[in-house]
Amino acid sequence: MISAVCTLFEGHYHFGVATLSNSLYTQGFRGTVYVGYRGLLPDWGLKGKNEPVGKWKDAIILNPVDGIQIAFLKLDTTYSLTNYKPDFMLELWEDAAKEAEALFYFDPDIVVIDSWACFEQWVNCGVAVCEDINSPLQEFHPRRQSWRNYFKKYDIDLKFKNHIYVNGGFVGLIKENISFLKLWIELQERMSDAIGGLDKSIFLNQMHNSTIVKMEGFQFFDKSDQDALNATIEAYDGNVSYIGKDGMGFVPGEATMLHALGSFKPWQINHFIRFFKGRIPRREDVAYWQYSRSPILAHSKVEIRKKELAIKISKFLGRFYKV
Repeated sequence: MISAVCTLFEGHYHFGVATLSNSLYTQGFRGTVYVGYRGLLPDWGLKGKNEPVGKWKDAIILNPVDGIQIAFLKLDTTYSLTNYKPDFMLELWEDAAKEAEALFYFDPDIVVIDSWACFEQWVNCGVAVCEDINSPLQEFHPRRQSWRNYFKKYDIDLKFKNHIYVNGGFVGLIKENISFLKLWIELQERMSDAIGGLDKSIFLNQMHNSTIVKMEGFQFFDKSDQDALNATIEAYDGNVSYIGKDGMGFVPGEATMLHALGSFKPWQINHFIRFFKGRIPRREDVAYWQYSRSPILAHSKVEIRKKELAIKISKFLGRFYKV
């Protein structure tokens, strides 16, 4: 199977892009990681060569090791990048990645820890999604019912599939299911008026500080792209393949990937400060630094060693000290 991966970033999230790419390579992915970005590229990205990639004439291609390449594609959109996921995926499939039989989107704060073969098997079961930490939402939960009422105004019927509420940080699908992306885009465009425009999202300046217009009562689009994704699942008439909360490491068990939720990402955390607040390093913090070394080096080797040492000390002391 010819597979392609994509992600989106701006600002300090470039660190996550590097480690996500490293983890993909380590787990067996071979191909192109398409990176849509706004703003400036980091130093490690500027080591690539200027080459046209489809309609992106000023793309930068980085080949850190045989078998994987990173294609940096500068974006021209006013959307919040979290709302741009289905648009970017569709653009890629219609242009730069048109040869790909399967396409996967990962947020840049995810580390892949399961074999890439699992992901390619997964998308052949249906549109691949993963349960969110805030799941479940029952059939007549006010959020689900509000989605149905809202989209009914646009002649879009939502039908309950199951109680699972999925995370918007990962979606994978094969090309014959491309209609799912088109439907997701349509629902987001319809959602735009309700949230004040697709430039609004739960994030402001890359932090959890929402710019979404406040509603009276339930904020049923407060996670914008993620809520629209879940509504799309109800509007879609094809197969959707779910993995539970263990899939992103939200509960104990064998994870497929680890998703670092929260305002502070693994590359930002001071583990000694967290320790004195009674919080020990998470699985996703450990995995982030584990995969940060190769083949892309976005952090210095000294910084990586310091972070790994801080994690070991914090985990050890955490056996004896609790707040």
